[in-house]
Amino acid sequence: MHAPSEEKSEELKDIFYEALDEVFDCFPKYHMKILLGDFNAKDGREDIFKPIIGQESLHHDSKDNGVRKVNFATSKNLVV
Repeated sequence: MHAPSEEKSEELKDIFYEALDEVFDCFPKYHMKILLGDFNAKDGREDIFKPIIGQESLHHDSKDNGVRKVNFATSKNLVV
C-alpha cells in the first residue's frame, strides 16, 4: 500500500484509511499479520506513542500522517 503524502487533502487521506481498514479486516485471521507499505508518515517521539512506535524516531514531532498511522495501528492492535 502507499498512503497519500502529507500535503494531500484530508478527504483523500480519510478515504485511504477507510479502504485500508476494510482490506485489513478481510485478511485471514492468523496469529500474526504483517502490513508493509509506505505510509508517508513522520512519527515523533511523543511519550503517548512510545508503546506503538517504540523508543526511537528520527523526528521530534509527529505530523498528521504519523498520527493517522499510529491511530490505525492502535485500532488493530499492531506495533510500528
